[in-house]
This record gives sequence, structure tokens and C-alpha cells, in this order.
Amino acid sequence: MFMITRLPVVAEAGQVTLLLAPNRALSREQVRRLVWEVCIAALLVAGLAAWGGDVFAPMFTLIEIPVVAIAFRLVWRSGDRKERITLDTDHVRIEQLPARGRAASTFPAAWTRVQVLERGDGHRHVVLTAHGRAQEVGACLGDDERMQLSRWLKTLLSGRSGWRES
Repeated sequence: MFMITRLPVVAEAGQVTLLLAPNRALSREQVRRLVWEVCIAALLVAGLAAWGGDVFAPMFTLIEIPVVAIAFRLVWRSGDRKERITLDTDHVRIEQLPARGRAASTFPAAWTRVQVLERGDGHRHVVLTAHGRAQEVGACLGDDERMQLSRWLKTLLSGRSGWRES
């Protein structure tokens, strides 16, 4: 799956939509299989430990298995987050999917500027700014994908923006 998907242009509106999603290395079925394999391995190790004299190992394994399964589920669900960036002739709209109570941000296209910032964490961050407001986009992407996103956004905004790149 591509992490940045460019949806078809709406011709009459001149609208371009970018859908940003994190990379998922495993499908839902593969994650379920992995959880089962980890649980079976934990039970085998606990059985061997019990056979070797550690009578508490099976009890701890029965506590460990649900914790590991819940951790895998939480990690999998964190990959559901997506961003949709919609550029039309007048506005840039940034939406978090699923919304979970967060409102969409809207910037005027003519004044929106794309900046790439290094904040000391070893990563580059793509930030859209306009009228004193700023919003990071592509936080779920890797550095290479963020740089591709910044190039695409600069290209898409170049015809609409009053800013000149120096």
C-alpha cells in the first residue's frame, strides 16, 4: 500500500486530494496469526519451564497472553489514523481520519506556505503555515515520504500561492 495516495482530480473544481496513511507491513489476518504464534510460543516456553520446576511460569503466561494480545491490537489500531489534504482553488483543508473530535483545519491557498522544519529529534517535519497559524502534516509518514509530500504540496500550491520560494 502506498503511504501517499493522490486521489483523482475533480475537474470542475480543480480539486486535488492527497490521502496520507502509515505503512502497514502486516494485514489484519497476518497480525492475528502472529498473535496466535506468539501465544503458542509463550505457552510452550511456560510448559518447558514448568517441566523444569518453575511452577509459576504457566500462571504468569496466562497473565502475559492477554496483555500481549491487547498490545498488538492497540498497535494495529494506531495504524488506522490517516490524513486527508484537499487543495482546491481557494483553500487547503487538512482532516484527521477518523476525526475523533478533531476539527478540520482550513488555510487560504493563496497564503499557505510549505515549510520543512528540523526540530532536533532527527526527523524533518512538514508544516503548513498561513496567517500566523501552523499545522504539521504527514506525521504518520517516514522522512522520505515527508520530503515527497513537501515537494508535491509546493508544486500544487505554486500556482495558487502568493509566496515565492527563495
